[in-house]
Amino acid sequence: MKLFSFTKEIAMDLGTANTIITCDGKIVVDEPSVVAMDRRTERPIAVGMKAKMMYEKTNPDIITIRPLRDGVIANFNACEQMMRGLIKMVHTGSRLFNPSLKMVIGVPSGSTEVELRAVRDSAEHAGGREVYLIYEPMAAAIGVGLDVLAPQGNMIVDIGGGSTEIAVISLGGIVADKSIRVAGDQLTKDIQEYMSRQHNVKVSERMAERIKINVGAALTDLGSEAPEDYVVHGPNRITALPMEVHICYQEIAHCLEKTVASIETSILGALEATPPELYADIVQNGIYLTGGGALLRGLAKRFTDKIKIPFHVADTPLHSVAKGTGIALKNIGNFSFLM
Repeated sequence: MKLFSFTKEIAMDLGTANTIITCDGKIVVDEPSVVAMDRRTERPIAVGMKAKMMYEKTNPDIITIRPLRDGVIANFNACEQMMRGLIKMVHTGSRLFNPSLKMVIGVPSGSTEVELRAVRDSAEHAGGREVYLIYEPMAAAIGVGLDVLAPQGNMIVDIGGGSTEIAVISLGGIVADKSIRVAGDQLTKDIQEYMSRQHNVKVSERMAERIKINVGAALTDLGSEAPEDYVVHGPNRITALPMEVHICYQEIAHCLEKTVASIETSILGALEATPPELYADIVQNGIYLTGGGALLRGLAKRFTDKIKIPFHVADTPLHSVAKGTGIALKNIGNFSFLM
């Protein structure tokens, strides 16, 4: 048993949908950003996947909370409890004292001072002694393997759960950026509304998410990559009788059109604000897609066809920000953009 406290270094991608923690360059925690609490005492019952299993299935004594909405903290207490629970998963071995933590956390580039303060306070309350913040598109660029300190223009589009971060990076700084509160959660809502309106069937948030994963698409013609139809079971909105609906990817592509188009418009807005020299670099290097939204079928092809600049999906889009925060943690002295 170790008697003395020491400093442990962890990097965290605090996301609306998932929170990923890296330690010593390895991903040690990858859990949904959900916490289940006792409604009366407000004590945590479960965090991460265990809490996600309870989501939308609780009794009146238990409440499940997603503490982050649109990329920012919506419930301060729940966020702190969730961070504590997830950080406990990192601590291995038995110690008399918990180590003090040196942390780097990814935050949306459009965060206000108040929102940044909320993240910092939550981290400090959860045991962080030294807390650094990094903008998510910058972390994603580092995670993809781009040289963010070079005098060269690179563009990142990070489509997360609650927000889409678009940034042009050069010489270790963000030159032009756009942060919109439209991302994976909005796509899920679109599917819920479509199923209700078009098929008269009620679907939960979790079911809508499963539809998005199985048949979600940004194009109505995917050719050989087309997924098989997905069967949805749910109650009829009017009669409450059980229904079985077969959903194809073309239907979902139509229902997601408006949200995908708004992300497209924001990318064009960021390009419009980019200086010509950096614009030329971006046309040559292409634009990198990261985050869970990058996994939407046909998205990179659609953007490439519309914007006329090649779009590349990162090798592991879900882990790009987490990898980048981990690299930033090792190079705190070299990265002046860390807050």
